[in-house]
Amino acid sequence: MPIVLQSTPLFWTRLAALVFSCVAFSVAVHGGWLYHGTGDWCIFCWAFSFAGTLLVLLVELFGLQTRAPVSWKNFPITFACYAALLCLSASIIFPLYYLKGSLAQSQTRDYRIVSTVFSCLATIAYMTEVSISKARPGEVAGYMATAPGILKVCETFIACIIFVFISDPVLYDRAEALKYCMAVYCICFILSAAIIVLCVCECTGCLPFPFARFLSGYAMLAVLLYISVTIVWPIFNFDPKHGGEKDRPSSCGSNPGLCSWDKRMAVAVLTGLNFVLYLADLIYSTRLVFVSS
Repeated sequence: MPIVLQSTPLFWTRLAALVFSCVAFSVAVHGGWLYHGTGDWCIFCWAFSFAGTLLVLLVELFGLQTRAPVSWKNFPITFACYAALLCLSASIIFPLYYLKGSLAQSQTRDYRIVSTVFSCLATIAYMTEVSISKARPGEVAGYMATAPGILKVCETFIACIIFVFISDPVLYDRAEALKYCMAVYCICFILSAAIIVLCVCECTGCLPFPFARFLSGYAMLAVLLYISVTIVWPIFNFDPKHGGEKDRPSSCGSNPGLCSWDKRMAVAVLTGLNFVLYLADLIYSTRLVFVSS
């Protein structure tokens, strides 16, 4: 089977991302002395990004795009978006837990610094890949290469972070309004993830209604749901009249990691961020001309 080597900026960007993510997790495993569960998450972020990029490079080197069981117009950029977000989260979490206030030996600290630097480089490389791969105005491309497609990746990723904060400890069982917020997070995440899967698997034509009309309708629904949650969540978590805590408890400063109040605040911020993303998604979706292969 002949190897197809195309010396393009996209190829070299992917190769750089492959090397950077490989170095990040290899150095961390070798001498980082990871003792906390967050270390496992960072290793997963780097290793998953490395494995996926290696797969993409091998498929393109051997010219197997037409034999792939997924849409090659949508899969590479979808993966690159998730890899960029994963490496970005690792680049933030890893130094917070393993460099800030660390009392580790100088050699161990050096390994951790190297992992952090290469994680940041991998993040830049994946963001560059997304920038190169995304559709330009008037260009015919897969949905995931358009702004709404990229926004949906960000929306699902932020929803996953919300689920992590909201479930340990459980923050939504104190009032019915908070359960409503959890329901909104779940509904919007499931629908956005379903849209991504349909596009990557090229199954949009199987729907009994026009896909473009569904995208616009769902974007409108998501904006309405998220604007309600953006209001309800802070009221029932930070307003004393509704059982919330306005000020950060003093005990939060003495405990390692994030306390419950911090997680409630993080969910509030992430909810507002996701609302902005869904609003941008709605604006783009209403004027996007999508040509599906």
